[in-house]
Amino acid sequence: MKQRIKQTIAALSLSLLSLSAQAATEGVDYTVLSRPIPQQQAGKIEVLEFFGYFCIHCYHLDPVLLQHSKTFAKDVSLRTEHVVWMPEMLGLAKVAAAVNLSGLKYQANPVIFKTVYEQKINLADTNVFRSWIGKQTSFDSQKLLQAYNSPAAASAAAKMQQLTETYRIENTPTVIVGGKYKVNFNGSDWKVGMKTIDELIVKVRREQSSKPI
Repeated sequence: MKQRIKQTIAALSLSLLSLSAQAATEGVDYTVLSRPIPQQQAGKIEVLEFFGYFCIHCYHLDPVLLQHSKTFAKDVSLRTEHVVWMPEMLGLAKVAAAVNLSGLKYQANPVIFKTVYEQKINLADTNVFRSWIGKQTSFDSQKLLQAYNSPAAASAAAKMQQLTETYRIENTPTVIVGGKYKVNFNGSDWKVGMKTIDELIVKVRREQSSKPI
């Protein structure tokens, strides 16, 4: 009996060590923000990405993150904000805002990235965007155009600029989980980053559940 107890304790210890080894490490896999970013949805764990349609790393991360976000639990949401480092970027931020407002992130983002990054078409220019959108058939282009023309898109783009400046977002992509844990992407293995995101989601969920009511 004593031998069985010892074996059970040993097995549990190994399991705990294994879990510890797999857990995301502060300073290596993620950084704790000194100034947390408020989440938009109460009761949700946000995976917040600051990105740019012009950014090569965002271009490569986007399909991986979008696909991975389909595996998120119901209490997790993906939020995307376009950085605005200069006034010229407001046009692209407005496109990103329209994508968010129309709910076409999964359908339109791959096409927009290809247009901006590969084809070097300046969708930041309103006239260019309106001409371009009229030729798109792989997603609901009219729905996206309607969102783009709405006052809400311009307002959301201005908020993206404010977020960029207030929280000093200096690099793209910047991915933050739960408003305070910034993922450190080590190299270009984005799938490793997805693992870190999942571990941080678990961490945030545990922290939230342990808070006193």
